[in-house]
Amino acid sequence: MSLEKNLDKILIIDFGSQFTQLIARRTRELGVFSEIISHKKITNDKIDQTIKGIILSGGPLNVYESNKYSFDKKILFKGIPVLGICFGHQILSKVMGGSVKQSKHREFGLANIYKKNDSEIIHNFFKNKKSSNVWMSHADQVSKLPKNFKVIASSQNSKFAIVENKSLKFYGVQFHPEVTHTENGTKILSNFIFLICKFKKNWSSKDQKIKLIKEVQNQVGNNKVICALSGGVDSSVVAQLLNKAIGKKLYCIFVNTGLLRKDEENQVVNTFKKRLKINLIYVNAEKEFLSKLYNVSDPEKKRKIIGNLFIKIFERYAKKIKDVKFLAQGTLYPDLIESRSVTGSQTSKIKSHH
Repeated sequence: MSLEKNLDKILIIDFGSQFTQLIARRTRELGVFSEIISHKKITNDKIDQTIKGIILSGGPLNVYESNKYSFDKKILFKGIPVLGICFGHQILSKVMGGSVKQSKHREFGLANIYKKNDSEIIHNFFKNKKSSNVWMSHADQVSKLPKNFKVIASSQNSKFAIVENKSLKFYGVQFHPEVTHTENGTKILSNFIFLICKFKKNWSSKDQKIKLIKEVQNQVGNNKVICALSGGVDSSVVAQLLNKAIGKKLYCIFVNTGLLRKDEENQVVNTFKKRLKINLIYVNAEKEFLSKLYNVSDPEKKRKIIGNLFIKIFERYAKKIKDVKFLAQGTLYPDLIESRSVTGSQTSKIKSHH
């Protein structure tokens, strides 16, 4: 169940970029809720009155792979402002009648873009300068603009680094404004959200915490919840959140793999058992893990060994807790980004999820 079902939102259409979740994070840091959906799943009938802006993400391949990047193009003609980022910029231009081709000079890394014309999308972006550093990551580029589109900024190798169709409220940027490498990049997103989409702030992490606690309480009731605790950020946050929501109905199993930092296992036990008073089962499994990892050098094999053994040991001790109805798991966005696209879109795997 979505906690923000009726909130006005930015809809992020995911084409498989490893930065898609970062776009969502940036919008929420700006105080506006966003929702991600795969380009494979978005249809015209899913565009409701709560969607006030659309962002098309980047992607790992190219627009020539039309069968892989097909989506319901009717969504672009609902009168909703659209911002295309990198691949999203290219596909927006192509759909609107422009051309995209392989670039003679691929751009990966920092590039300098130069202001050509004024636009709301670059309000205070250049900070009274003629140029700005941005993060590029593309092998293709828009070679011909669609009708009624205008160049806002260019780089040495990308003539159409920022473009707009003001009447349609369509905007495209060849770079990634969501990454920290882009100088003042958040300003592009802020301008799109507040100046162009006319959003008012409607989301905060504090409000989200309160809503999540209430949702957990309603779902769990008087039942027990078991949580695997590794000492990492993800499981620790989930355990603390559940503790606030259900207190003594939470049971945590902390498996010491022997791979923590020096004395970190003591810190975890002191924090969760002594200070937070959480029901904690401590399992010292150092010897088991180190034995299984002996002479293994491949990082991917190590991750799978650790993951499988962790589950095996966790299940062994979980069986000792009777009448448990719920299992809690914490997963960080970066883990999902590295292992797969969270929406099911095609993306490049960095490493398997652990």
